[in-house]
Amino acid sequence: MHHSRFSRPAVRLGGLVALGLLVGGLVGLAIWRRPAQSQTPTVSLLSPLPQDPQVQVYFNHSQSAAYSEPYRQQYRLGDDLEQIAVAAIDSAQSSVDLAVHELNLPKIALALKAKQQAGVKVRLIVENSYRLPLSELTPRQVQQLDARGRKKYQDFVQVVDQNQNGQMEASEIAARDAMVILQSAQIPIRDDTADGSKGSGLMHHKVLVIDGKTVITGSANFTWSDIHGDFSTLESQGNANHLLKIESPALAQIYQQEFELMWGQGQRQPPQFGLKKSYRPARMVKLANSQIAVQFSPTSTKLPWAESVNGLIGRSLAQAKQQIDLALFVFSDQQLSNLLETEHRQNVQIRALIEPSFAFRDYSEGLDMLGVTLPNAKCRPEAENHPWQQPISSVGIPQLPQGDLLHHKFAVIDQKIVITGSQNWSEAANRTNDENLLVIQNPTVAAHFEREFERLYGSARLGLSPATQEKLAQQQKICRK
Repeated sequence: MHHSRFSRPAVRLGGLVALGLLVGGLVGLAIWRRPAQSQTPTVSLLSPLPQDPQVQVYFNHSQSAAYSEPYRQQYRLGDDLEQIAVAAIDSAQSSVDLAVHELNLPKIALALKAKQQAGVKVRLIVENSYRLPLSELTPRQVQQLDARGRKKYQDFVQVVDQNQNGQMEASEIAARDAMVILQSAQIPIRDDTADGSKGSGLMHHKVLVIDGKTVITGSANFTWSDIHGDFSTLESQGNANHLLKIESPALAQIYQQEFELMWGQGQRQPPQFGLKKSYRPARMVKLANSQIAVQFSPTSTKLPWAESVNGLIGRSLAQAKQQIDLALFVFSDQQLSNLLETEHRQNVQIRALIEPSFAFRDYSEGLDMLGVTLPNAKCRPEAENHPWQQPISSVGIPQLPQGDLLHHKFAVIDQKIVITGSQNWSEAANRTNDENLLVIQNPTVAAHFEREFERLYGSARLGLSPATQEKLAQQQKICRK
């Protein structure tokens, strides 16, 4: 396993941003060379790992690939996840079905438009919050956005304003506002209010199905922030994400069925989102070198937890004999934490990385793993809170470029099983949202996720952050009164 550590800050080369890297004492260190006039920087990469012919894995922070990011013109390490999606769309002969939480990448929109115009059946489902084009927001609506929404809008203006005159002109909007591009192509779009509700929990899928035989899915939304990086933060390289490309008509059919439930079939079968869908248990697909379990959320609280998608995660974790590595955006499911504690007591080595903005909140199971209870503002611990009796020190937060998040939702078990998909390890994902989860048994696939975990873990800060230690001391003092 290769390890290496990214250093900060980024280094400018010929007007393009390149990453500076620290030597991890290992083969394959990325080395940047100053290019000759008008040449692209060259870079030595880690040797690429073998890909399974049917299940291919891509990471936007990969150390074994590099690309020129198309919007900020930055040459950087990583797989171009947008191009993976565009190439799949370009290959479509009969149908493209896309269910994605948010889409704002114009290249993907233009690829969908081209297929629609070529007579391919194209359909799109998005979360209702992201249905309307951002260019249609009035100044008053922009003013009412929260801090995150305003930042997103400011980035959007920079994307669209190609001539940098401070104005979004009609021609620029037509070329760069993804939702405008899709609407102008008359591509059918639905969101999670199509079932007559105000929206499900979240329509949180990130799934592309091509010609009923190819599935692209993973943790990445089709946005510049999730794939390439934020425009307002030069150092940003995109939230740490991945996509899988799976060639399997059997798996594609399962995803197609889920898509059809959400899309609906007219009056005969109206669109169904969230808990309006009936329970769908996990299903198994066998490929040449893989066995894949797939299941969709949400699962009603009327059904046992064991039958839910988080229950599938739990059954998979229970198979571990030696090692479990976690890279999670959110970890707040108590039952999964309890199960991992049992695995730890059976001498399974556990390492966990959690997105810094969620890792040390009072409901985070990362605290349980560290043996810590953080009372909330009312001096109460989380319901059913259970800090580990034998804490581990191998839990922490990754060091990411400014503005970027750990957006993965994966686990690697014994270097041969991968848990991945759109589903965060939370109650909301399990019981409310439209989500999907895959459990893939394939050592070749697992090796890619293990390399990504080692990349993140190599420079991670383990244990409680200083801010959390201070907060814990303050809460204990307040709650003793």
